[in-house]
Amino acid sequence: MSAPLRHTVLRSASREVVIGADRPFCVIGERINPTGRPVLQAALREGDLSIIAKDVASQVAGGADVLDINMGVPLTDEAELLVKAIRMVQSLTDLPICIDSSVVEALEAGLAAYEGRALVNSCTAEDDRLAAILPLVKKYDAAIVALPNDEDEIPMEAEKRLALTEKIVRVATEEYGIAIDDIVIDPLAMPIGADSTVGRTTLEVIRGIRERWGLNTTCGASNVSFGMPGRHAINAAWLPLAMSAGMTSAIMDARTPQIVDAVRAADLLLGNDEWGTSWIATHRARQAADAQAAAAAEAAAGA
Repeated sequence: MSAPLRHTVLRSASREVVIGADRPFCVIGERINPTGRPVLQAALREGDLSIIAKDVASQVAGGADVLDINMGVPLTDEAELLVKAIRMVQSLTDLPICIDSSVVEALEAGLAAYEGRALVNSCTAEDDRLAAILPLVKKYDAAIVALPNDEDEIPMEAEKRLALTEKIVRVATEEYGIAIDDIVIDPLAMPIGADSTVGRTTLEVIRGIRERWGLNTTCGASNVSFGMPGRHAINAAWLPLAMSAGMTSAIMDARTPQIVDAVRAADLLLGNDEWGTSWIATHRARQAADAQAAAAAEAAAGA
């Protein structure tokens, strides 16, 4: 018998998003992150957050449901930057936020500044990380993304990842009183270019998590295609496969129609878009925007 469905509830000051297997897939926009973005890193070192406003606009337009915010820039005060970014993003959109940091002090500062119920990204199964981060999750009534790896390794075998998931669930619920619905597991989506079997392993982990605990799951979708050509095509294929195995959210590029369309089409095919209303509305809006742009171009040409 499969475990009951879990619902992870996130909120901004005025909007609620529910992650669950019976809900549309939750697109967590990955863009507000300086990793691999030297221009953004340089701007943040100067205290210039203006690029973030463009990132917010493009991800909201692309269909993000939640925005991930990471301010990990070397030689800066990450806690201060994270607080400024969270406040700025909350002034620009009502989407809930995923607070993304490996620095405990920055996480606490971000949680204290956030108006709503956040998702914290992330925590591993290492004893010291669980002890440092789970009390903050409990204190600020947040939800947590947890990864089934520990101080010894990133397990390559599905059963080892499931064993560490069991540890995470036990510690979070029994030792810290965190609701099981508020635990979101990242099954460790690894680069397919390094090992062609890792995709199958992650799908096996997703299925196991769904069957044993009914937990919601997420992943850094771009990890799968790292180092490969045609990355958008790989990500657009990977996410529907993961969804069919039980994945309910992903930290992903919300600006790329090819990838977002693949997710929304999978929602339709998996029965999470009743009567196709969201799919139809999205495409009608896109047609209207295209027609408006064509009319404007024609008018400009005739001027």
